[in-house]
Amino acid sequence: MDQVIEMKGIELTPLKIFEAHEGNVLHGLKETDEGFTRFGEAYFSTIKKDHIKGWKKHTKMVSNLIVPNGEVQFIFYDDRSESETSGCFLAVNLSQKNYQRLTVKPGLWMAFKGIDAAENTVLNIASICHDPNEAVNDPIESSTKIYPL
Repeated sequence: MDQVIEMKGIELTPLKIFEAHEGNVLHGLKETDEGFTRFGEAYFSTIKKDHIKGWKKHTKMVSNLIVPNGEVQFIFYDDRSESETSGCFLAVNLSQKNYQRLTVKPGLWMAFKGIDAAENTVLNIASICHDPNEAVNDPIESSTKIYPL
């Protein structure tokens, strides 16, 4: 099981947190940002500490993932035969301490795990609206892919 530090189709973009006495403003995504393709929908997903969601591979959707609360570890698996990182895993942890936007192009398997708080929050600013026929699922419990961490 090879791990890589970069994977084609994955981009990390540092984001700004504007601190204010009354509460902070956490930047997310502007249409002028690199990595923005189009807007389909935005939704939040929560995950409890030590729980894992996955595996999922989008066939059309570009995901822009941000963790405004808690800490989440994302694991990607590349099974694209034409890719130079085929057969490799990539791990990325996001939190306010590592506040970045993770842009994920279609075709990569993804799973994620709650690391920090009792409940961790992921924002996905997706390029298309949810379509149950657009993604392939491979449940963690029965998958041949091994969640490496």
